[in-house]
Amino acid sequence: MTTEDFTRDELMEVNAARALAGARTCFVGIGLPSTAANLARATVNPGLVLIYESGTIGSKPTRLPLSIGDGELAETADAVVPVPEMFNYWLQGGRIDVGFLGAAQVDRFANINTTVVDRGPGKPEGRLPGAGGAPEIASNCGKVLMVLRHSTRGFVRKLDFVTTLGHGSGPGDRERLGMPGAGPVEVITDLGVLRPDPATAELVLSALHPGVTVEQVRDATGWDLRSADTVGVTEPPTAAELAALRALKSAGKEDR
Repeated sequence: MTTEDFTRDELMEVNAARALAGARTCFVGIGLPSTAANLARATVNPGLVLIYESGTIGSKPTRLPLSIGDGELAETADAVVPVPEMFNYWLQGGRIDVGFLGAAQVDRFANINTTVVDRGPGKPEGRLPGAGGAPEIASNCGKVLMVLRHSTRGFVRKLDFVTTLGHGSGPGDRERLGMPGAGPVEVITDLGVLRPDPATAELVLSALHPGVTVEQVRDATGWDLRSADTVGVTEPPTAAELAALRALKSAGKEDR
């Protein structure tokens, strides 16, 4: 398979799905995280239990949901519980392995902004969807995965607003604040994969997607991005992975 057989978005989505191999439960954000989680169920992890903020547990949608309130999430779920129970018992109780989040902005310590962005002098601030359940997800899930497209608009030196804490300002911040989960362990983009350095908690470039260079990733990052001692290269999507991904996306378009 050549690099002409798939897009960068498909590379990102397939690698994000692969990151869920072996997980039991995943608290799913809408958008790219939902695409990855549903693709994981169709490929590397058929037994993955998808949990959405609206209270659905074990959803098995046949298409990509439009929102957490999409009716198919409830129709295909093993159970639907009240939102307070979802957060108080399931999430804060430490019963969910992985949280999968997107972001409008992320900084070097994997802190997230989904609230507001500065649009420049003389322009009103740009309002975003807001926090939703992301702060609780990032605090309480066993670990957090993130997926977003790589650009200097998204990967910034300083967030315009801190919506969700990743690793704060460095090692020890999560523990000091009483956060039980490990926080973000991997950020998958359309250029490669970033992981926090064990010593500093700062995101470093750990793997490149096929055809991407280190310089391209650094140019698309708003801080001086460091690279791991050995930067790997991700495997290209298989024909089966691409077929499953495209089927999910086309099913959604047909329904609309």
